[in-house]
Amino acid sequence: MPIVPPYQNSRRFTATAGAGTGTGTTFAIAATAFINDAGTAATVFPSTFNYYNLYVNGIMQTADVSSVTTTTITIPDGDTLDPGTPLIVQFVVS
Repeated sequence: MPIVPPYQNSRRFTATAGAGTGTGTTFAIAATAFINDAGTAATVFPSTFNYYNLYVNGIMQTADVSSVTTTTITIPDGDTLDPGTPLIVQFVVS
């Protein structure tokens, strides 16, 4: 039987597509471009998490749409989004 984490919480980060750099497959947004739940500038994304969700304009995206590290989220072809498009990254942590 799998071990169920006794506690789960989430960390959310918000930004707009205009905060990203690069084009095509290299389009990425630095963690420092995001605002965290406390309303302050983020420094890094969580290094350990169960999973994360990416919301583009309020719509949750499938897993193949992005990849994440502690310092950036890469969204291939994200440069085609309007710069004002809101992005939310939610990390579920234990």
